[in-house]
Amino acid sequence: MPGTRPGMTDTVLAARHETRLLSVAGVDFVVDLSGAFYWHDEHLLIVSDLHLEKGSSFAMRGVLLPPFDTAATLTRLGAAIARHNPRRVIALGDSFHDGDAHQRLSPQDRGTLSALQAGRDWIWISGNHDPALPREIGGTVAEDVAIGPIVFRHEPTGVAGEIAGHLHPKARVTTRGRSVERRCFASDGERAIMPAFGAYTGGLSIRDAAFAAIFRTLEFTAHVLGDRRVHTIAAARCY
Repeated sequence: MPGTRPGMTDTVLAARHETRLLSVAGVDFVVDLSGAFYWHDEHLLIVSDLHLEKGSSFAMRGVLLPPFDTAATLTRLGAAIARHNPRRVIALGDSFHDGDAHQRLSPQDRGTLSALQAGRDWIWISGNHDPALPREIGGTVAEDVAIGPIVFRHEPTGVAGEIAGHLHPKARVTTRGRSVERRCFASDGERAIMPAFGAYTGGLSIRDAAFAAIFRTLEFTAHVLGDRRVHTIAAARCY
C-alpha cells in the first residue's frame, strides 16, 4: 500500500492515526478512519450512506432506538471535515433514511448541518432511500458526479473509475484466535465501494454475491477500518 506523498503531511498529521492512501483508477484517496475518502488534489471529502434520522424512522414503526444517531453521525462528519478542511463535500446517496427524514431533523441537528455546509460546495447524490432530496437542505442534488477519471454515484455498476456506496461493505476476519467484523472500503484499484458512514447503518459481507457481481472475482481488497489504522486484507481471506 502506498504511503503518504509530498504535500499531504498536514492532512496525515491532522488525522492523528496512521493514514493510508487507496488508489482508484490512478487517483490517490486518503482513507479516513471515520469511513470517508479525501481527494487531496481536489480538496474533496466523500462520504456515503449517512442514513440521517434512521432512529426516528424506526420509532414511527414501533422499534424504539436511542434518538441520537443523527447527532452522532454529524459529529463524526464534522470531525472529518475539521481534519481535512475540504472545499467540496459529496455525499453518495442515502444521506437521509427516508423521503421525510429531513423534516424530522431537530433544530440543533439542522443547525449543525448548515454549519458544516457553510463556505463549501456540497453535493447530495440521490439514493434509493432519498431519491427526491429537497432544495431546503442546502447544497445541490445530482444523480452522479464525474471528476476527471472518477465517477461518483450511489449504486455501483462495476465500471472502471467508479466510487459508490449502497452496499455497506464489512469484512469479518480471524485474528489472534478471535473473530472481528468491521466496516471496510472494498476496491480492486479500478473501482471502490465505500462503507456506510451513518451511526445506525449495518453492513453487508464483502463475500456476498452482490460484491461478486461488481468485482467479478475475489481479486479485490478489503481496507478494514480499525481503531487506529487501516488494515489491508485480501477479500479471499475474509468471510
